Amino acid sequence: MPNVKIFVDDSLYPAVRAPLVQALGPIRDLLCAELAVDVPACQFAVLPVGAMADLPRVNVEMAILPRPERTRERVLSVCVRMRALVEAATGTHVAIRVTSLDPETYIALK
Repeated sequence: MPNVKIFVDDSLYPAVRAPLVQALGPIRDLLCAELAVDVPACQFAVLPVGAMADLPRVNVEMAILPRPERTRERVLSVCVRMRALVEAATGTHVAIRVTSLDPETYIALK
């Protein structure tokens, strides 16, 4: 279950919206394959935001449920590949942050 939010500086957003939306499919394919999740488990949001000039103009936040095979190294490898896809779509440096959800308290209604 990757929950992915992509925050894009609102001054950059109009120019990158279409290529970023096109990149969502390959990003989802990557996450499903590497994190062993089914497509319906994925959630994506692309949001224009006010960003500070001295910070990355695009930030990706991903929340996942922990599993034994989702080691730090594997998740880091996925992040590197995901960042490359988002950077190709946006033409700018991308920061990525990942958090693990607590499976005991996580609730999802779909």
